[in-house]
Amino acid sequence: MPIVLFRSRVRDDADMAALQAVGTRMDELVRTMPGFVSYRDYSAADGEVLTVVEFRDEASMKAWREHPEHRAAQQRGRDEFFSEYRIQVCDLQREYAFQPSGSRERN
Repeated sequence: MPIVLFRSRVRDDADMAALQAVGTRMDELVRTMPGFVSYRDYSAADGEVLTVVEFRDEASMKAWREHPEHRAAQQRGRDEFFSEYRIQVCDLQREYAFQPSGSRERN
């Protein structure tokens, strides 16, 4: 399962309402993509935002990366919103979970 880690920092002069609108639209759009698993955002005290997106397979992730509306949002991010960002694509090796009934390992 590919996992995309998108670490970003917002520019001081970014239009936050526009950024929020683009983010909301991307969230709506990615959830319609075949192979989409999950999407989460986390904010650090130092201003970095981490977005974690999981896909069922590499083909699904690539389809999202190349989606025309997503490509336009990527360009807006570079032009208008982000002072910097870093993208890491990882493959899930192992997953552990704790639940009240115990824990399990999935390979």
